[in-house]
Amino acid sequence: MTSYGQILLLVIPVFALMGLGVLARRINWLTEEADASLLKLVVNLLYPCLILDHVPANAALQVPANLAWAPLVGFGTMALGIGVCYYAGRLLGFTVGTGLRTFAFTAGIYNYSYVTIPLMTAIFGQDSLGVLFVHNVGAEAAIFTVGVLVLAGESWSAGWRRLVNAPVVTLVIAVALNLTGLGTHIPGVLLTVIHSLAVCAIPMGLVLCGATVAEHLLGRPADLFEARTSLGAVALRLGLLPVVFLVLAKYGPFPADLRHVVIVQAGMPAAFLPLVLVKYYGGHQLTAVRVVLATVAASILLLPWWLQTGLAWAGR
Repeated sequence: MTSYGQILLLVIPVFALMGLGVLARRINWLTEEADASLLKLVVNLLYPCLILDHVPANAALQVPANLAWAPLVGFGTMALGIGVCYYAGRLLGFTVGTGLRTFAFTAGIYNYSYVTIPLMTAIFGQDSLGVLFVHNVGAEAAIFTVGVLVLAGESWSAGWRRLVNAPVVTLVIAVALNLTGLGTHIPGVLLTVIHSLAVCAIPMGLVLCGATVAEHLLGRPADLFEARTSLGAVALRLGLLPVVFLVLAKYGPFPADLRHVVIVQAGMPAAFLPLVLVKYYGGHQLTAVRVVLATVAASILLLPWWLQTGLAWAGR
C-alpha cells in the first residue's frame, strides 16, 4: 500500500508550482495584465493538446462503461457538492446576500483538473487521464448549469452554451478518433508537436493559479481567514464530502479506471475556477477567496491522507 509519506511527496510538487506562481506575482515577473492572455493560451491551446496527447489511443475509453458512467459521475458529484454546501451554509448562518450562494458554489466545486491530473498520472499512469477528461465534461456541465444557477440565477440554456469551448470540442474529436481507431494513425511529427505543448499545460496552469491567489494573499492577509467560512469549508470539502466520494468509489458499479478517478477526487480542495466566476457574476469575492485558501492549505496535509485511505479501502 502507498504510504502517507509517499503520497505527500507526490502532492508537494503540485503546490510548489502554485507557490512559484505566488512568487512570480510578488516580484512582478507575472503581471496581472498578462493573466488573461496566458489563461487563454492554457485553455485554448495547451489543455486541448493535453487531451489529444492522452485520449485518441487510450484503451480505457473503449470500455463502454467508462464512457457512459464517467460524465454522469462528474456531473453528479459536482452537483451534489454544491447542494450539500448550500444547505450546510444555511446551517452555518449564511444567507442570500451575505455569501450563501458564493459559499455553496465555491466549497461545492472540487479541483477536478490542475491538481488532479499530476496525481492521477503519478499514481495510476498516463492512461488514467482519458477517463478523467471524460469525467470532467460532466463536472463542467454541473458547474455551468447547477452551479451558475445557484450562484447567479442564470438560465440553464445559457449555462449549456458555455460548454461549447475548446477543451470540450477537442475531447469530442479525440474520443471519436479513439472509437474509430484513427487515433493510432496520427502522424508522428504531429504527435511530437502535440506532446511538446501538452507537457506545458499543467505547470503553466498551476503557476497561473498561484498568481491568481497571490493578488488576494499579498493584499490584506488578515482578512483571508474567518472561522465560519474557512473552517466550514474545510469541514465540508475535506471532511464530509470525501466520505461520500469513497463510498461511491467502493460500492458504485464502475470500472476500475473510473473508480480511481473518484478516489483521487475525494480529497481535492476547492477549485480555482470559482474565483473567476464569482467575480464575473458579482458574488461575494472575499468568501470565495477564504474558501479556496483554507481548503488548499488544509489539503496539503489532508489530501495525502484521503488518498491513502481511499486506495486502502476502495482499492486500486
